[in-house]
Amino acid sequence: MGLRKKTLFLSLALVAPLFFLPKGSIAEDGDSVAVPTAAEQLFALANQTRAQSGAGRLSWDPALAAAALNHCRRMAAEGPIAHRYNGEADLASRAGQAGAHFELIEENVAVGPTASMIHNEWMNSPGHRENLLNPEVDRVGVAVVASRGVLYAVADYEHGVESLNGREVESRVAGLLHGSGVSIVPDASLARAACAMDSGVPRSSNGAQPGFIMRWQGSDMSQLPQALAERLGSGRYQRAAVGSCPAAGQEGTFTAYRVAVLLY
Repeated sequence: MGLRKKTLFLSLALVAPLFFLPKGSIAEDGDSVAVPTAAEQLFALANQTRAQSGAGRLSWDPALAAAALNHCRRMAAEGPIAHRYNGEADLASRAGQAGAHFELIEENVAVGPTASMIHNEWMNSPGHRENLLNPEVDRVGVAVVASRGVLYAVADYEHGVESLNGREVESRVAGLLHGSGVSIVPDASLARAACAMDSGVPRSSNGAQPGFIMRWQGSDMSQLPQALAERLGSGRYQRAAVGSCPAAGQEGTFTAYRVAVLLY
């Protein structure tokens, strides 16, 4: 149930043979212009290739696409392509600042004459191919800009996480607990206090003490931790309190939720 963190930065710079694009398709004097049709083509080619390999279809993430476009413009301005430039945030921070929510994120970058050639070169590069066909990613944002007669491309892949507030997290977990046959305590204050503690039991105003406390942090709120499920299966508990609090020790902009469940 712990948050999985994986960022893969490929140092291999894909360089395809260069030639000038048709007149009027790029800006003059080294300026760059977005080429959404090329980004759409890379998106379609990725899903076509993933379907052929048995990987799941990627959904388009507008926040990732915005982060990719910002970095793509930076690549065109800098010249040599890279995953990060001086003064620029890292990939996870760029995506998080753009509004993406994820537990895993990867990136491919390239410069080349056409979108189809860029896709083919990614598929012929083991690291880039692994990113593109990774079955663990389910969303992508792609950006392409034209500058100096070539295309600069960025594809950011993620395993997306649903954006939930504290009460929504509590409601999700309460629903899972209710399915196990326990009733939910309406007052979540004690469970929220327990969530914010690393260990121990918060003091109760009515003197009732939980028989078991489970704290965990993760990005998937669709299932309960195995240890908690086993306790519920014992039949010893009739009531449960659920509390959520801010994630502790969270690195960067990866999305995670912290929860505490008190069993009575």
